[in-house]
Amino acid sequence: MNITIQPTLLNGGITPPPSKSQAHRAVIAAALSGGVSTLGNLTPSQDIAATLTCMTAMGAGVEELGMNRVRVHGLGRSIPRTADHRICFDCGESGSTLRFLIPIALAVAGGGEFTGHGRLMERPQTPYFHLFDEKGIAYRQKDGVLTVKGVLKPGTYCLPGNVSSQFITGLLYALPVLEGDSEIVLTTPLESEGYVDMTLEVLAQFGVRVEREENRFLVPGGQHYQSRDTDMEADWSQAAFWYAARVLGSGVDILGMNETSRQGDRCVAACCEKLAQGGDVTLDVSQCPDLVPALAAMAAVRQGTTRIVNAARLRIKESDRLAAVTHVLSKLGADVTEQPGGLTIVGRAVLAGGVCVDSHNDHRIAMMAAIAATCCQQPVTVLGAQCVAKSYPGFWKDYEQLGGIIIIEQE
Repeated sequence: MNITIQPTLLNGGITPPPSKSQAHRAVIAAALSGGVSTLGNLTPSQDIAATLTCMTAMGAGVEELGMNRVRVHGLGRSIPRTADHRICFDCGESGSTLRFLIPIALAVAGGGEFTGHGRLMERPQTPYFHLFDEKGIAYRQKDGVLTVKGVLKPGTYCLPGNVSSQFITGLLYALPVLEGDSEIVLTTPLESEGYVDMTLEVLAQFGVRVEREENRFLVPGGQHYQSRDTDMEADWSQAAFWYAARVLGSGVDILGMNETSRQGDRCVAACCEKLAQGGDVTLDVSQCPDLVPALAAMAAVRQGTTRIVNAARLRIKESDRLAAVTHVLSKLGADVTEQPGGLTIVGRAVLAGGVCVDSHNDHRIAMMAAIAATCCQQPVTVLGAQCVAKSYPGFWKDYEQLGGIIIIEQE
């Protein structure tokens, strides 16, 4: 699906969709619990659908209740420690689903086969592979399928903290159900710390105890997840694009946000304050890499130079996100220079537009292009615009609701 956007500012109130990061964590905890949980305000994006499908494959029950509500029947104490057959997990394009479930599958089912789409199976799993070599767990990655087999045992797990917090979250979910105590030791400083904080918060909601001591997580074994009913809060990662629109001159009122949220991307509000002022700005995104496309759109149309640093991890997302941001904004007329681990953007008063840009099959790149188009002089066509369904299925509908003018062309 291609979408052509007529440049115009947006106006009105908008409530961003529920937090995808929180929903992943709540679905998994509910599926591992010993009872029935009702999860409210849960939008079935492609990534969340992948996690629900994988937990169903593991044996949990999932009921769609309507009105963005899901009832999850947990596995509880009936969780098998080994599987008579190898479970197949189709993780779609969701890195969270894949990395969270690899150690969980080892802990509760003796492993499984993991597949995915797009660039997912190209994304590195090296921290897990190093642990598997150390712990005697068999794994093989071939033809887009990752097979893991073995028994996850309690003990010490050493992981780098600056690769992806998803590896840490996966172990934090798996280790509590083992018979003995474990610890996770970080060998480098932790980045994306807000995502780990969110993991600890959801674990506590579902009755699982983890203690943190600086670079160590102490995980008592023999624990049982407890079912509960909970609602997802609005997603700061998606709200970032509406914040960007506001900084770029649109009259968007962003509703329903939890100002005390554990979501790391809540810092977008502080970033906006910096970017709304003139002058040179440096943004360290080591704790919030998903914000870069929205921040880059803001930086493209402002007075001053913006330097985005510590963003090298974006090269292994749905696209090489640093290259994709540079390519798309440059075509629109922005002054963007790509570095190995960041971007330098010299702001301009307006962007030319009048071009077709590729979404790179990346939801955040498509949304960035849409927001940047509000400051263009000529229409902008976004190719592969349907990719927003990965995290924000209603994005184009919301864009129109705010006064955006789009023409949809089905391929």
